[in-house]
Amino acid sequence: MKRAGPESIAILVRFMAEAYAGADYTLDVPFAEKAFSTLLADERLGYVWLLEDEGRDAGYVVLTLRFGMEYGGMMACLDDLYVVPQSRNRGLSTRALQHIAEFCKSVGIRAITVEVAYGNTPAQTVYRRLGMVEAPDRQLLVLALASPSHVV
Repeated sequence: MKRAGPESIAILVRFMAEAYAGADYTLDVPFAEKAFSTLLADERLGYVWLLEDEGRDAGYVVLTLRFGMEYGGMMACLDDLYVVPQSRNRGLSTRALQHIAEFCKSVGIRAITVEVAYGNTPAQTVYRRLGMVEAPDRQLLVLALASPSHVV
């Protein structure tokens, strides 16, 4: 894994488009470019890493930040995790998540959340392997105040 910078935006957007296409979404590329540019310019918003497999870029991870009263400090949201098909099932996601958990501990982040589709069993398996569990007393609700980065 290596931290992404502004020079990584093109590959990040390409990977994001591939990830979204896998979910039958069409990515709004200028929207995604601006979002990555904003995130990469301010560490208070979060962090982005490129995943590497045998020296090649093989995916990415986006971690965004917020303050959480429940944990009395900063919380991270695993906002995006994508691995190219040819690098899947080789432990790359698991190693990336372990790295991120250690990174979060080292910078004082007190909890990590992730949003995952009910039917995305492979992703759920990877997240559970890290120790993530479904919150038994919560449900994610959303009020969209702007358009998302994809078209359904």
